[in-house]
Amino acid sequence: MMSVLSCELAGLYAIVDRASIQKPVEYLSELLDAGVRLVQYRAKDGVDREILRAMHRLTRAADAVLIVNDDLDALDDADGVHLGQDDLALLDRDVRTFVGGKILGISAGDRTELERALLARPDYLGVGPFRVSASKHDAGPAIGAEGLRSLASMTTLPVAAIGGIRLEDLPTIAATGACMPAVISALADSPNPGATAQNFIGEWNRVLGDRPRG
Repeated sequence: MMSVLSCELAGLYAIVDRASIQKPVEYLSELLDAGVRLVQYRAKDGVDREILRAMHRLTRAADAVLIVNDDLDALDDADGVHLGQDDLALLDRDVRTFVGGKILGISAGDRTELERALLARPDYLGVGPFRVSASKHDAGPAIGAEGLRSLASMTTLPVAAIGGIRLEDLPTIAATGACMPAVISALADSPNPGATAQNFIGEWNRVLGDRPRG
């Protein structure tokens, strides 16, 4: 089984949003069967640790990576954590030291936020919103392809593009230098999330050429 530290942070980044998904464990299983290997669990009303542990058992068995959103206290049951700018502002600790060898992702929507994020020494950046997000109403104004390209050019870290991303956006997103399309609604709203995930993975592979992406 691969270690978290050897994981290539690239490819389809599926975000399982508890507000959108009734049965997150079953939903995750469908995504993993489709080939998704990078997942974030987001539960803005509080992380259910039993759900998170069940999800982590699935991702470990699939050689996949599970990131938990916002909750540093839940880090023991995940491979990493993703923090927003508000989280950084409220923390009174050295986040990188606390997270240690696990994965740390941080959101950024403009140059100032990106520079602040880099001070925390993350492993990747979540940049957006690419367009207005249906799943995160406080995400700020859409930055589009030009904003994404501009911010991605400021760092050598892997960049996950996020915010209302559709299948047809993947060629544009790949051209910005981002290496992960982070997808929520396009999967959650699909009548067949597994098939939709496969379509995203196949299209991402196509636009990047023959390099393996998962």
